[in-house]
Amino acid sequence: MRATVRIFSPSSPPQAISNKPMGRKEKLTAMTQTAMLTAVMAVLAQIAVPMPSQVPLTLQTFGVTLCAWLGGKKTGVPALLVYLAAGAAGMPVFTGFRGGAAVFFGYTGGFLWGFIPLVLLCAAASEKTNRLPAVLAGGAGLLCCHLFGILQYSAVSGSGLWQSFLLCSLPYLLKDALSVLAAYFAASSVRRALRASGIHI
Repeated sequence: MRATVRIFSPSSPPQAISNKPMGRKEKLTAMTQTAMLTAVMAVLAQIAVPMPSQVPLTLQTFGVTLCAWLGGKKTGVPALLVYLAAGAAGMPVFTGFRGGAAVFFGYTGGFLWGFIPLVLLCAAASEKTNRLPAVLAGGAGLLCCHLFGILQYSAVSGSGLWQSFLLCSLPYLLKDALSVLAAYFAASSVRRALRASGIHI
């Protein structure tokens, strides 16, 4: 009878060791992390500079993608859904301490809808060990987010698509791209620090 020895490299990416359902402790931990990430989104959304286009300059994109990179599919995606649901229910979690379903159909509502594909792509890419595919996925998600924003801004304001792009997308595109990139590296640093402390998210 031969014994099989498996050697794991410390630099290897962490792999799931079980497909068993989460226990009560794991569920409580996931719920706590989801609530914390939702709070981060709400707080960063309030750091805003008003703009003439009715679309403020905010850290919301950074906050949303930071939580997606950190929490992944397990807690990042649920955190966004809780954030959007809380805002739709009237809680003042959106930029400018706004809330209510009407925000989803206003000038900036398209970007709220666009956060969904943005977070889904970032969360899926958070499991990749190669930086380039992860960053490209984040970029694709950002383009989807801006497309949603342009379409709704055009519909609400009555402006053409090109004019809407110039007003609500182009002035923010570079800032948002840097936000996605910064969020990726910030999340990587936080993950390493937490894992060094024995905390896994």
